[in-house]
Parts: sequence; C-alpha cells; structure tokens
Amino acid sequence: MSRPTTISEMLKKVRAIEIRTNRLVNEALAGQYHSVFRGSGIDFDEVREYVPGDDVRSIDWKVTARQGRPFIKKYREDRELTILLAIDVSASGNFGSGDDSKRERAAELASVLAFSAIKNRDNVGLLLFSDQVELYIPPNKGRFHVLRVIREILFREPQGRGTNIKLALENIRRTQKRRAVIFLISDFCLNGDFSAELQTLKTTLNSVNRRHDLVAVSVSDPCESKLPAVGRLTLEDAETGELVEIDTTSARVRKNFEEFSTKRAAELRRTFNSNAVDLLELSTDQPYLPVLRQFFYTRERRVRR
Repeated sequence: MSRPTTISEMLKKVRAIEIRTNRLVNEALAGQYHSVFRGSGIDFDEVREYVPGDDVRSIDWKVTARQGRPFIKKYREDRELTILLAIDVSASGNFGSGDDSKRERAAELASVLAFSAIKNRDNVGLLLFSDQVELYIPPNKGRFHVLRVIREILFREPQGRGTNIKLALENIRRTQKRRAVIFLISDFCLNGDFSAELQTLKTTLNSVNRRHDLVAVSVSDPCESKLPAVGRLTLEDAETGELVEIDTTSARVRKNFEEFSTKRAAELRRTFNSNAVDLLELSTDQPYLPVLRQFFYTRERRVRR
C-alpha cells in the first residue's frame, strides 16, 4: 500500500473513501442494514390509560391502584446498536497484487459498515490488532467519529508484525460489556501451524459469539491462492521475515500451492461454521458489494423466521 506523505494526502484518501462508501450506503444498501440487525431489547417509554384491546398483561397495577382506573406500561424497541470493527493490521495486510492491498479493502468495507451504522444512529467502535492490541476507540456516533475510524484503519502504523486473533477476541470479551455486533476483519494469515492456531481459537470464538453477534470477514488476494508462472521467486513472509524460494514454472509446485490454499480456506470455513459464526469471504480483485448484500439478505431471512 502506497503511504501518503502529507496530512493533506491522507485527508484526501479518507474523503475519497467517504464519498464512495456513502454512495453505496445510500443507493445499494438502503434499508438492508436497518432490517438485519436488531437492538438489544426494549425500553420503558410511558404509562397511558388502558383502552379496550390492549394486552391486560401490560397493566401497571401500581398506577392503576393510585388512579382508580386501569393504566398500561408502554414500551419501545431499543434499536440502538453497538458495531465494533475488530481489524487485523498485521504486516501481511499490506500485500496487494492489484490496485488495492488487503488493508485498503478492509478499510473500505469497514467504512461501508460504519456509515451504515451512523445512518441508523448506532454507535461504532474500533479495535486494531496485530500480535498485540494496537488501538482501541470506544464506540461513538457521528460523521467525524467515523472519519477518525477510517483514518486509523488506513494509516495507523502498527507496532507488531504478526497476528494474534485470540488476544483480540479475549480483549473484546473483557472490555465490551454491552452486547455488540463485532466484525472481525482479517486475512487470517496466522502465525505458526494454521490448523493448531484454529483449534486454539474455537473456545474463544464460541465464548464471544454467545455474548455478542460475531461476524468474521476474510480478506485475501488472488496471488495467495494461485501462483502465476513467472519463473523462480523468493517469497518473504511479511509477518515472520522467513524467505522461501520457489520455481513457479513447475506445474507441480503451482498445483501443490493451490491445494494448500484451498485446504486452509476450507479449514477456516469449518471452524467458523462449527461455532455458528457467519463468514464473509472477500478478495482484493473482486467487488465486495455483492458479498455484503448477500450477507444482509441471508441475515434478513434468518431474522424473519
């Protein structure tokens, strides 16, 4: 990802994302966000006099006794939500073989979600993590708050290089007291043994998803699943610095690489599915809007059941 060198360039990039994502929210996703996510319950609104047809279970007996005629309690749905964007800013997110890096794609998706939230008068918070918690911005409302969130996603320089998703989720479990919709956005390039790392995540995923509404978003690049035949390459793991030399002219090497990537993706799906966590899969070379709209559509059907 090319880094802007001046504050003016940073603001220009943030503004460009705001314009693009606001248009999507207003034109393509209008109404879908509102119908998908529910608030945390109902709040007491007022007491009014009973009229025939009201539910007798709503009668406020104390007020009724004082007034000498029946009154009922009236409630309103509490639709105010907290949206928490938990975003992986480890070094591997800076990779991109096309116009956008994985981190830029994550920032744009997060912007759509954030602007959808404030349009619905919901709170938006941000947690940036690598192999440590890099930044936490408490949930709040308003355009300027969201612009700060976008700026931090794009330009915050992380202290860590690796990825520790369990640490991020444990932090959320400890600090997020109110029920929230949590979007966990990462490329899931986990340190060490991939299968073993996923196993250690299961208990934490289940625990967080019981208290909150956890949605995972996997952001990948096409070159991470298919190698082009361009000769000998020296690849560096962005998070560990490990160097590996491979011959991409070998059909066997390309086939093994593709099979390895396919297996990892399938393991990731199984892990989230077994813990009842929705998974959105995005690629830097494909538009994210159809994936997001399908997610909203699927969730909306589930809510209506």
